[in-house]
Amino acid sequence: MTEIIAMPGSPLPLGATIHDRHVRFSVFSRHATRVWLMLFDHADDDAPAHEIELDPEHNRIGDIWYVDVYGVGEGQLYLYRMDGPNQPENGHRFDPGVGLIDPYARALSGTFNSDCEQLDLTRPRAGHFGCMPKCIVDSGFFDWEGDRPLNRPLRHTIIYEMHVKGFTAHSSAGVKHPGTYAGLVEKIPHLQELGITAVELLPVQTFDRGLFGNTNPITGERLSNYWGYNPVNFFAVEAGYSSRTELGQQIHEFKWMVRELHKAGIEVILDVVYNHTAEGNHLGPVFSFKGIDNQIYYLLEDDKRYYKNFAGTGNTVNCNHPVVRDLILDSLRYWVVEMHVDGFRFDLASVLGRDRFGNMLENPPIVERIAEDPVLRNSKIIAEAWDAAGAYQVGSFPGMRWAEWNGRYRDDIRRYWRGDAGMVGALATRLAGSSDLYLDDGRTPCHSINFITSHDGFTLNDLVSYSQKHNLANGENNLDGDNNNFSDNLGVEGPTDRQPIERRRVRRIKNFFATLMLSQGVPMILAGDEFRRTQQGNNNAYAQDNEISWHNWTFKQKYGEVYRFARLVIAFRKQHPIFYRSHFFVGQQGHALDIQWFSPELTEPDWGDTGHTLMCLINGRREVIGENRSDNDALLMFNNQPETAYFRLPPAPNGKVWKLVIDTAFAAPFDIRLPGKEVELPNQSTYTVQGESVVVLLSFEA
Repeated sequence: MTEIIAMPGSPLPLGATIHDRHVRFSVFSRHATRVWLMLFDHADDDAPAHEIELDPEHNRIGDIWYVDVYGVGEGQLYLYRMDGPNQPENGHRFDPGVGLIDPYARALSGTFNSDCEQLDLTRPRAGHFGCMPKCIVDSGFFDWEGDRPLNRPLRHTIIYEMHVKGFTAHSSAGVKHPGTYAGLVEKIPHLQELGITAVELLPVQTFDRGLFGNTNPITGERLSNYWGYNPVNFFAVEAGYSSRTELGQQIHEFKWMVRELHKAGIEVILDVVYNHTAEGNHLGPVFSFKGIDNQIYYLLEDDKRYYKNFAGTGNTVNCNHPVVRDLILDSLRYWVVEMHVDGFRFDLASVLGRDRFGNMLENPPIVERIAEDPVLRNSKIIAEAWDAAGAYQVGSFPGMRWAEWNGRYRDDIRRYWRGDAGMVGALATRLAGSSDLYLDDGRTPCHSINFITSHDGFTLNDLVSYSQKHNLANGENNLDGDNNNFSDNLGVEGPTDRQPIERRRVRRIKNFFATLMLSQGVPMILAGDEFRRTQQGNNNAYAQDNEISWHNWTFKQKYGEVYRFARLVIAFRKQHPIFYRSHFFVGQQGHALDIQWFSPELTEPDWGDTGHTLMCLINGRREVIGENRSDNDALLMFNNQPETAYFRLPPAPNGKVWKLVIDTAFAAPFDIRLPGKEVELPNQSTYTVQGESVVVLLSFEA
């Protein structure tokens, strides 16, 4: 048996760091009076094999407790215990009977589930840590084979938002390792074929899977936290998505996944949750931050027994405290430097802008630090620019570097294609890159992340198949989920065999895809929308780790027409820089107009409540679009009413001719034509746009 020797060591870096003959353990706590490091031999051990109490005279500098331990190395399992004031009324919740996860731990020994019947974190018992996941010492070694983050410019990016498990968990996925990072790698050919350039992964930082015993009232199935928006640790990668069960191998499998995606030219963006943790409110469990220094890590009410709740989940992280700022920045740097990820989407990012009293700051320190951090300088940073307490900062999130999920884009495009009155002006604004939101502070169209669907809400298929949400399976009496979906079932709620309705649904899905890819800004599509993935009308499937959420890959063939259109319209966008300009349209540019707007009569569009049609001419000249080559001119026509609209066409510029590329009223293969297969219009002066359809013409030499 190896002898364990503890020496004073040094306070930095935080976490567990391997040296030649020892491991340095270091943890922050300002208010703890006693700290113990527990070392375990096995992941399911009830009690530590060794326990080292840190001497405040020799193992503490300032607020950092530290120790160098000889006789341990990579794979060592550990937890902390801490004692101090147990005074909730003063914001302190120390309990020496609780095993505490190191906030800087790189991996945990298993999945974390506070719902586990054997893991009663609300009534801890000293020496009973069998079900508690342990922290793992990791060396960080991995053969990256020269890999680096890809640093693709945002305007060249097409994002695919996806859930690691749901992507391949269904039996139809046909992979060797379903529901894992390895399974995702097996599906890289699909991602390449589709043409996306970045995957945005729902949370992969270790999260709490528990939902406190909630069950599906229809099936009796026990529900779990499927999406993962309930973080336990900001460094440790989720073990439940690893196909390898050896301790710590989730780190290697995740790195391998990133490396293989990069080889395929696909970036990795992480959906990160720094606004709250899984420790919940005053009744929630204690397993890390609460027991280490509750008063530092969380925003507390005036009565410090209770937590401010700007995230809607029970607590709010004190993001702008200097210690917590360092934790967040260290975490982000770790994911970029050690895990090679390309960027981050920040869940409920408006929480990052609140001070210790909960007030919105004009220049939040953590927001600025993330934007200006030299390590993160080339990383994509995307804000979900709102929170659960009423902050809505779409168009006004502080900081020039931050891109934003454009919720206004989602709502306006949904409403236009639903046929709502008065939406023509909104359609034009969103097509042009949302200058109303991003121009006044000097940002560009690529700061707008355009999306129509995301994990939070209906899938694209359900958006055209359901007028109401159907969330009974969540066990909340259908009270959860947004009621304002701007959806339309087109005559029948849910699936139907009525072909006229099915044809309209397919056409509307194509309209959504076409509009998204023709819009200035950065398009994001929800995984599975390319082949009509359905959640059976559930618009809040956070608890559905089952076929409601999983991808049914038989749909790729069943709805091949939709898949073909999605794939080709993505390729079409990538081929034409007029759709991903680096700057907003300005109207007159030199001797040319960069964009012109028309009604079907070639007059000023009807911007009022009676307008339903729109045409725009986009100039493709090199000096106008700011590229090193000219592009085709494009004429886009939109008609959201059921009736046919007759459009008079402006002459194609410079003596060219108009050729048809896209008409969503047609069935495949005539709905979108391959390069070189465009059809010259026999009549260059008019075009008939069928009801509820999009038409795209390009100019070519006569």
